[in-house]
Amino acid sequence: MNPKFEPVMTSGRPAPLPGRTDSLPVDRNSVLRNTYWLLAISLLPVVAGAWLGMQLNFVSFFKAAPIMTPLVMFGAMFGMLFVVSALRNSAWGVAALLGFTFISGVFLTPILSVAGGLKNGGQLVALAGGMTAAIFFAMATIATVTKRDFSFMGKFLFIGLVLVIVASLANLFFQVPALSLTISAIAVLLFSAYLLFDVSRIVNGGETNYVMATLGIFLSLYNLFSSLLHLLMAFSGERD
Repeated sequence: MNPKFEPVMTSGRPAPLPGRTDSLPVDRNSVLRNTYWLLAISLLPVVAGAWLGMQLNFVSFFKAAPIMTPLVMFGAMFGMLFVVSALRNSAWGVAALLGFTFISGVFLTPILSVAGGLKNGGQLVALAGGMTAAIFFAMATIATVTKRDFSFMGKFLFIGLVLVIVASLANLFFQVPALSLTISAIAVLLFSAYLLFDVSRIVNGGETNYVMATLGIFLSLYNLFSSLLHLLMAFSGERD
């Protein structure tokens, strides 16, 4: 696996609330339902963005500037995250979120291009997508059925997220394959736990804005998929 195409982890998550927000159960159910609907809709721009990135040969930018391009991408996604957060209480928040997911799809082009160069690349992409969906449904079910409050995980997850981001940025310069795989493996565990944390916050009233709730879950799914695909290509990729 060429470490140049390792996806840079994205964050931009709001700081976890210290406690619960008083909310009626029906309101929580409404937020959860709206979040799932918006999450499903937000996946469409991801597909469109990935398709456009492949058509425009976006990966050529990575080959021309293997360090600068990921840094610019990282900055652009952070900027869009702030836009979504600023507009979260208006109808424009939904539009900003869909715009963010579209850009995220474009930025999937490098890793998808690497997968496309493998004999079993299509199967690995499908497998990574299936594994991501399975993990999401498992974590969402645990949070919804048990209704346990997993907010205590927030600080630990945030520290882990910062360490993963720093390590990912550092590896853009050092290009150590073993470190790249280690980061991806840790990211799988980290963002799986974040899914549990995110859904739990909605169920227990800690997050009442469905735009921000969708953003948090989307970021976890996005990074989980990228990390799983990276690992699958490294250990199961078949070159021509």
